Amino acid sequence: MNSRYKRKKRRIRKRRVFLFIVLLLIIGVVGYAAAQYYIGKNQAGEGFEKLEDVKFNGKKDAKGRVNFLLLGIDKREGEKKSHTDTIMVAQYDPKKDDVKIISLMRDMFVDVPGYKKWKINTAFFLDGPELLRKTIQQNFGLDVQYYVMVDFKGFEKIVDTLAPNGIEIDVEKKMSENIDVTLEPGLQRLNGKELLGYARFRHDAEADFGRVARQQKVINALKDEVLSVNGITKAPKLFGTIQPFIQTNMSKTDSIALLTKVLLNKPDKIETLTVPVQGAYQPGYSDYAGSVLEVDLEKNKQAIDDFLNDRNNDNTDTTNEDTNP
Repeated sequence: MNSRYKRKKRRIRKRRVFLFIVLLLIIGVVGYAAAQYYIGKNQAGEGFEKLEDVKFNGKKDAKGRVNFLLLGIDKREGEKKSHTDTIMVAQYDPKKDDVKIISLMRDMFVDVPGYKKWKINTAFFLDGPELLRKTIQQNFGLDVQYYVMVDFKGFEKIVDTLAPNGIEIDVEKKMSENIDVTLEPGLQRLNGKELLGYARFRHDAEADFGRVARQQKVINALKDEVLSVNGITKAPKLFGTIQPFIQTNMSKTDSIALLTKVLLNKPDKIETLTVPVQGAYQPGYSDYAGSVLEVDLEKNKQAIDDFLNDRNNDNTDTTNEDTNP
């Protein structure tokens, strides 16, 4: 009886020691994550001037998917308003653990609710992310739940935090015009400033189509780095680094929960689509907007619907093929 009591006591003691060790590990992990977050935030410095009183009436996806309006902002010093240099809609499906990204060409000439026809990126300039959301929904039947605005300075810092030795990219040609860096052809590792320049270059025969293809290529390269062991360990610092350069209607709690789910499940690939799709647009000109893309809305709406619902779609690009018309 006495020996049985002693064995039970030892089991209880071992259980307590185990729980104590687990508790210490949890405290250590949480403490490390918090410290890295604040280190990243302090190193990032002052971010861009955020928009005030932003209203965004995005809707949840009926199938439980999460849709984001991703906006790349190049706000110059002293500017009150800016156009969006990059417009993308990203969708994460938690049931399938896959990510899809639709790149919307900024020169598409579309109806802007409450205004006349403009290039689609002018909608943001006129009245922020909500008007751009309405414009996308009205023209393409595509709605989103959240918006995320990222300042390009923040993009540079994110890359340098994530990969101090650079991100490997095969640069297809010499690039220098209007990107503040000079890039030579060939496989190389690009730092944040160089990678941003690569993604923004558009002064060749491919123009904005080539630029969008490069942006999609960069996103896939960053995805591989973020989902690597190196990226996962740097996630708290990365989250802190991006804070001053990002504005979103997503709460921090929801952001962390979604990021954790993505990191743990690691989507195999990111499928991409460029809109307008091939055969559904033609070059045009407006006397007040300049060179534009006249688009066939019905064909593009159908292509988007097919892409998001996994129907066969020849315009889907999962290998970063040339999108030049």
